[in-house]
Amino acid sequence: MDFLDMDIFYGSLLSLFVIFVSFALHFLFHKKNRTTTLHPPGRSGWPFLGETLEFLSTGWKGHPEKFVFDRMAKYSSNIFKTSLLGSDAAVFCSPAGNKFLFSNEYKLVRMWVPDSINKLFPSKSSPADEAMKMRKAFPSFLKPEALQRYIGVMDDVTGKHFSSSWENQDVVTVYPLIKHFAFDIASRLFISVESPEHIARFAAPFDRLVSGIFSIPIDFPGTQFNKAIKASKHIRKELVEIIKKRKSDLEEGKASPKQDVLSHMLVTNGDDEDAMTDSDIANKLIALLLGGHDTIASTCTSIVRYLAELPKIYEGVYKEQMEVAKSKGPGELLNWEDIQKMKYSWSVACEVLRLSPPFQGTFREALTDFTFNGFSIPKGWKIYWSTNGVHRNPEYFSEPLKFDPTRFEGDGPAPYTYVPFGGGARMCPGKEFSRLEILVFMHHIVKRFRWKKIIPDEKIIVDPMPVPAKGLPVRLYPHKT
Repeated sequence: MDFLDMDIFYGSLLSLFVIFVSFALHFLFHKKNRTTTLHPPGRSGWPFLGETLEFLSTGWKGHPEKFVFDRMAKYSSNIFKTSLLGSDAAVFCSPAGNKFLFSNEYKLVRMWVPDSINKLFPSKSSPADEAMKMRKAFPSFLKPEALQRYIGVMDDVTGKHFSSSWENQDVVTVYPLIKHFAFDIASRLFISVESPEHIARFAAPFDRLVSGIFSIPIDFPGTQFNKAIKASKHIRKELVEIIKKRKSDLEEGKASPKQDVLSHMLVTNGDDEDAMTDSDIANKLIALLLGGHDTIASTCTSIVRYLAELPKIYEGVYKEQMEVAKSKGPGELLNWEDIQKMKYSWSVACEVLRLSPPFQGTFREALTDFTFNGFSIPKGWKIYWSTNGVHRNPEYFSEPLKFDPTRFEGDGPAPYTYVPFGGGARMCPGKEFSRLEILVFMHHIVKRFRWKKIIPDEKIIVDPMPVPAKGLPVRLYPHKT
């Protein structure tokens, strides 16, 4: 090998060495930083569909927690990646994740709903902005001290409901009855509509709207989504008429500014450019009526189911409620002090909400890039926080499938492990309203009846709330007086 060849040879070796060192340094540098830039473990599934069908189908089969727990076992017990509703998503399933999301609402994350929802609730603002406006519109109406004056109304409506629809019946189908009852209360307290005929004009369209919200968003005649759009327009038109009439009644002194949510929204609505239009107010009322009856109907139906299956739990609730009933005079309605005596009944309801939460979780959207638990969440990713990830996790609840109301005695569950109402800035504003209605319902049903399930192993479908496949038919056994 001559001098020139040697020069080329050593030059090549030097070049290779430089390339190797550069690559090694690059690799080491990125390896060092990958701990903070790596996306959560998981898979994206099919193009566009992602894992949406499996996500939904586990609920249809009655086991929504399976989607989460299968991936927690395979990828991570705290967070994993998937693709839902056409978007990359990170699923948070730990108390630390819940705390992080709840404490960073409107900072790092905000509420997110699919674009299809905008077709059902058209608005000039984003769903997140609308939600914030709603919270500002009537905070005082849903505070415990304000709700106290509505306990009597709830008691009166509930008593009449049981007298007309349950008493003198051998067999009833629970879910549709409770749904009708919950809608009656929501209609009366939110918009002061009491006429059965008027309420009926809302009830059927609301059923079509709920079915369409969680359907495949294909807007063709005959599809569930198309029916939901039509139902939304119908309900909005009815509500706008009620809003116009209420405005006139308020001006003429025929209506009270404090009589219901609608009046409160109208008297607090400003005249500036941010003021809500009648259509905006109607959309918010639709959301309230949906949340104020569908979730209650699901929860109360689950309570009836568990009390039928667990006679010892029933006895505890019955004993407590009869003590309240015996303290009342003839025709005397329930009051705030009576509600405070129902501690065991509320513990039972809380355990129902742990095992059968109306919502299995909700979506957020990342407002900016951020890091959680060593994983990078890019701006625009969707985030799903799962109730079952903590509610049914043995790490946070011993024997998680066992029905045990004593979990809620004393200090109760550890922070961020029990989240049926969310938390932080997005804590459900209707939590106290729900508590009152659930307890009033429990008071009336147990003081009147025992009951037995007609279909012992009736399937529970979660779409998106837990509902018995056949509506939970039961045989009633009235208490002897």
